[in-house]
Amino acid sequence: MSRTWLKAQVWGLCRRGAAKDGQYILTRWLFLRCLGLIYLVAFASLAVQIPGLLGSRGLLPAADFLRAAGIALGGRRVWLLPTLAWLDASDRFLVLLCGTGTALSVLLMLGVAPVPALAGLWLCYLSLVNIGQDFLSFQWDVLLLEVGFLAIFVAPLQILPRLSGEAPPSRTILWLLRWLLFRLIFFSGVVKLVSHDATWRSLTALAYHYETQPLPTPVAWYMHLLPLWFQQMSTAWVFVAELLAPFLIFAPRRLRFLGAGMLVGLQLLIAATGNFAFFNLLTIALCLLLLDDAGLLGLLPPRLRHRIPAREAGATRQSWRAGPALIVAALILVLSAVQVADLFSREALVPTPARALADTLDPFHIVNSYGLFAIMTTSRPEIVIEGSVDGKHWAEYGFRYKPGDLGRAPAWVAPYQPRLDWQMWFAALGGPGSSPWFGNLMQGLLRGSPPILDLLQTNPFPGKPPRYVRALLYDYRFTNSLRDEHWWRRELQGTYFPAVSSQ
Repeated sequence: MSRTWLKAQVWGLCRRGAAKDGQYILTRWLFLRCLGLIYLVAFASLAVQIPGLLGSRGLLPAADFLRAAGIALGGRRVWLLPTLAWLDASDRFLVLLCGTGTALSVLLMLGVAPVPALAGLWLCYLSLVNIGQDFLSFQWDVLLLEVGFLAIFVAPLQILPRLSGEAPPSRTILWLLRWLLFRLIFFSGVVKLVSHDATWRSLTALAYHYETQPLPTPVAWYMHLLPLWFQQMSTAWVFVAELLAPFLIFAPRRLRFLGAGMLVGLQLLIAATGNFAFFNLLTIALCLLLLDDAGLLGLLPPRLRHRIPAREAGATRQSWRAGPALIVAALILVLSAVQVADLFSREALVPTPARALADTLDPFHIVNSYGLFAIMTTSRPEIVIEGSVDGKHWAEYGFRYKPGDLGRAPAWVAPYQPRLDWQMWFAALGGPGSSPWFGNLMQGLLRGSPPILDLLQTNPFPGKPPRYVRALLYDYRFTNSLRDEHWWRRELQGTYFPAVSSQ
């Protein structure tokens, strides 16, 4: 597929664009399959990590968290902390939640009972997020919940997949999903301005970002070496894409298609240089909703376009769903208005009923605030954990994906998210006290805890746990060339966590 051909297709769509939107049967079909794939990645990747993260011998045991929450919340615990784990917080049940989500994801991808599947997916993931503590506190986790909630009301009411005759999706819910996309992108740009961060204001943020982001890709190393003028132009483009392009979401058809292209392009560039789990895929899936069926088909080569079965709207419009859609719309608009008010002013005069509603529904993550990298980190502290048998000779533990070995290239890992590796980046920015799980990590290494060791790549003490462990803090930087086959260079900054003993 050549660039010339693609450009011709895009401009052809603009020329053929009409003021009136077309159908969204195929658009919804593709969106739900993408959402099913994203849910699959989220649940399957968490299943292999959850024993070490939240299990009984993990870093932040869910059972201990729920026990403390039950005492603090009392009789309202189920409402204030909605999770199926109240029924059972054992390791087996946590893995079962992930397995159930994986199975329901496959059903959604196959188009089998999409509404019940989506409801089950949302409930299972909500259950995990609400007990996940630090390890499920990322913006894409709540974004998946918000998208998944709205998807329940946009999916077709059917048991088995049909190639034609589907009722069209609710335009109300479709516009709510577009409003979510607007908030996600636009406020990611706004927070960069209201934070008064000097690097964003001087357009130098990307001169640091590729090197200091949590999990860079190999492309990030090359991007970091580009001249400052290029980094400043790229930073300016980020502001254009995040502050101006989102308004094209609400523009007429041909301009909306242009906005979709700009937003997808931004996500592809982010994905090429950094591992941000399933965030980029989920954002691109939302961008699909800016295209109607004709727009999607127009992007395909003619030989593929004719292989797509025709999808005509069914005679039944399912008008009975209009009422719930309007209720959901009113709810979303009130909650998002509170979020917007809080973003611009902590002292905003939000009506008391709206504030009470937002506080009541906050545990369900129906509407959330977004905004990545409001403050750009300009250095890269890295924690290196070591163990020793005698307290004199130390050996490093190796993590799977975060920087460690100076000669190991940054890894391609997204859409999978190694959640411990991510949290190690946050832990390095503060002291051990800012990460309550870090002490548990050190104790787990002293015990030789199998679930915790499974989160790591290498264990220098396979036969018997070490007698001592400690953590050192290094400043990591990209090298300027690969002549010595090193991607990183580092300088010791001091002790992050003093040596502790198993005795």
